[in-house]
Formats: sequence, structure tokens, C-alpha cells
Amino acid sequence: MKIFNTLSRRKEEFVPLEPGKVKMYVCGPTVYNFIHIGNARPMIVFDTVRRYFEYKGYQVNYVSNFTDVDDKIIKKAVEESVDAEVISCRYIEECKKDMAGMNVKPATAHPQATREIDGMLEMINTLIETGHAYAAQDGTVYFRTGSFKDYGKLSHKNLDELQSGFREIKVTGEEGKEDPSDFVLWKPKKEGEPYWESPWCQGRPGWHIECSVMAKKYLGDQIDIHAGGEDLIFPHHENEIAQSEAANGKPFAAYWMHNAFLNIDNRKMSKSLGNFFTVREISEKYDLQVLRFFMLSAHYRSPLNFSAELMEASKNGLERILTGAERLGEAEKAARERKAGESDSGQVPAKGLSRDEEAFVAEAKELAAKYEAAMDDDFNTADAIAAVFELVKLSNSTVSGDSSPAYIGFMKELLEKLCDVMGIVTRREAVALDEEIEAMIEARQQARKAKNFALADEIRGRLLEMGIVLEDTREGVKWKRA
Repeated sequence: MKIFNTLSRRKEEFVPLEPGKVKMYVCGPTVYNFIHIGNARPMIVFDTVRRYFEYKGYQVNYVSNFTDVDDKIIKKAVEESVDAEVISCRYIEECKKDMAGMNVKPATAHPQATREIDGMLEMINTLIETGHAYAAQDGTVYFRTGSFKDYGKLSHKNLDELQSGFREIKVTGEEGKEDPSDFVLWKPKKEGEPYWESPWCQGRPGWHIECSVMAKKYLGDQIDIHAGGEDLIFPHHENEIAQSEAANGKPFAAYWMHNAFLNIDNRKMSKSLGNFFTVREISEKYDLQVLRFFMLSAHYRSPLNFSAELMEASKNGLERILTGAERLGEAEKAARERKAGESDSGQVPAKGLSRDEEAFVAEAKELAAKYEAAMDDDFNTADAIAAVFELVKLSNSTVSGDSSPAYIGFMKELLEKLCDVMGIVTRREAVALDEEIEAMIEARQQARKAKNFALADEIRGRLLEMGIVLEDTREGVKWKRA
């Protein structure tokens, strides 16, 4: 397996720190509003990376944080005249709902910044004692970037150039800095803001120190993979490296992974341009499985353009896979019934694969190998999805009412397994109808039995408005989401 490492700017063979285990940290959202589709891309991408590691047999310790103290959270709290904690708790729960809708697995741990203050104070104190940080007169604590000789190694920026640039854009209120490129570890409180006691002042942590401390607590001094959007490379991840390695005296992360930006209609996503969408807004138009499928349709390091046309294409592509999986489920059910009928009649049910089916199984295994080769090559989900489409095509053309249960079962299990790595739920019945819809379907059936076809048609129309399509077959009523 090879991973493109931002640190070295090349693909490297993945070798875990501990055989069979992966320690992975992914920067999570700042929770002051509903998450937007830009937040969704790293969530989906690195959840898929995690799933593939697990598919390959690794034990994954996956940590993703919530930043629950921030200027934006405080601003929102002031606007609503509530405590900042009310805002952060509300949107953590909303974020979890959206993650569930996108079938993003819960992390092994979801630490929150405000619950890790003691660890931050401890790390900051260590950095001061070792000369990597200093406190200004107003109680602000800064990291001394000049003390860390490798500063800039992730973003490949030269510290002398950075210092020159920072001197040109000196920020008001930062007169306590020894050098303009030094960054904040702890800052004094402002009127009306939440704060914590510290040896330097009543205040709160800077943004960068949060992730260094949470990664250390939940994963250790050294981790295998640190990931996030490419906008975090500098300064956030660069500063994390400086803090962590200066405090712990060890290399921080072996591999750094970053997904590319998401554009909307070929323009950078921006509130000011009016092309800003939340995941919740998208869920009103599409099943979030479609959004997930769309996000994985391109390689994670390639910029991805969001548009209605591309979402429709993703919806159609996902439908092909789901329909193929549904056909396999129907074939499996028919095979079980056929087998039961043969047993009841005293016949001995057929066992094993036919010669043709053995050839089809070999072809399916080649497609699975093609899928794994794509994923092993820096998690190329686009090519992996292409292999899934080929598997669906093979299944559609070779599985029939005469297929053996063994062959049907093999194809169904393989398709479900490969889709599960992508976080694609192939079993439609797994998306349960709620009680209202179930009751409406039953009411329609009763209306038809009573020959009240006007009522039956009315109920069908209401279900269609809710996105539920009914199909009357010899085997009974079948349904699918529009």
C-alpha cells in the first residue's frame, strides 16, 4: 500500500509503527453551525481510508476532534445571548446526525477541546521550560518558531521568507511577540468570553495546541497518519508538528494526508459568493449516500467540482450499484425458495458451482484484485468504483434464476464487502421505512382489496411526493426511494 505523504511530496510504502495497527488523527470541524459540504469531503475520504485499513485486517485507532471553543462559536453565542457551550453542544449533535446520514463511522474517540485544557497547560509549560515558548507581559504565550529548526518542513516554506513576510503584515495587538512568525499557544480572555485559569493569565488556548494535545492523549507521542483538508497544511499542521516534536522530542506523524478543495460550479465555495451549501441542505434534495458517492468519484487529492449535474450523475451511478445488489438479493431469495421446494419434494438440492460459474468467480476475483490495486495506490476511489461497476455488470449478465446458491452468495457477499469499504449501503432494506410510510403502504393494499382504487392511487401519489416509489409485481409490492 502506498500513500502520498505531504511531508515528502511523494508516494511512500505504508509501514505502520506497530504491525497490524494504525493510529490515525483527522482534524474535525469547528462547531458553530451546520457542517458544510467542504467539511464533508475529509470526513468521507478519511472514513473510507479507515474502512480500507480495516478491510485489510488492521486494527485502527481513529481519532477526530471537535473544536468547541473559537471566535466564531463565541460570536454565535453572543448573537443568541447564550453560553458558548450551548452553541457547541448543539452543533456537535447536529454534526453527528449529518455524519450518520453520510454513513461516516463514529471515531474511536471524538475529543473536545474544552475537555482537554489540563493537557494543553501541561504541554505549554513543557514548551516554556525547554525554551520553545515564552509568555508576554499580557499573559499571552507564544511558540518560538526560531527554536524549531525544522519549521516549514511540511508546507515546504522557508522560515527566513516567512519571517520577512510576517514583518510586512505586523498584526495589531501582537507587540509581545519576539518575532512576527511566532504563534499563539495561550491568549488572555476578553470581556464576555469563556476562560480558564492558567499560570500566565485567565484565558483560553490557541487553535493549534488543541490537536497536538488530543493526538498525544488518545494516540501517543507518535502516530501513523495525520489527515485533513489541504487548507490546514499551513499554518495549522505546520504548527502542530513544531509543538508536538518540540514537546515530545520525537517525530510526530509518519504520514500526512490532505484532500484537495471542493469547488461549486467551478468556483471556490464561499458564503460571499452565495455558493455555500450545508450537508443538511443537500439532504433535502438527495439521499446523503449520493453525496458520499459523489465525494468518492474523484481521487481525494484532486480538486472536486460540486454541481447539480454531477450530483445527478452520481445518483444514477449509485442507483446502478444498488439495483445490481437488489437483483442479487432477489436471486438469493428465489434460490432459497427453490432449494426448499426441492427438499420438500424429496429431491437432493444441487450443490457447488457449475463450470461456467467457476469461470465467473475467477473473473470476479480479478475485479476484486483490480479494486484493491486501486485502493493500494494512494486510495484511488475513482478507479475502485470503476471496478465495482464492472462487478455489477458481470453479476447482471451471469446471475439468473438457474444460478447456484453458492454462486449467487459469492457475488452478493463480494459486492457488499467492496461497497462497505466505500461506506455504500447496498441493502435497501437496511434503510428502514418509518411507521408512517409502512402504514400508508398497508392502507393502500387494503384499499385495493376493497376495490377502492381512487384511494389506492391517492396514497401512491402521496408516497411518491415523499420520495417512495412503489412497484406492483407478482411477488407483491416492492418499493424504492426515488
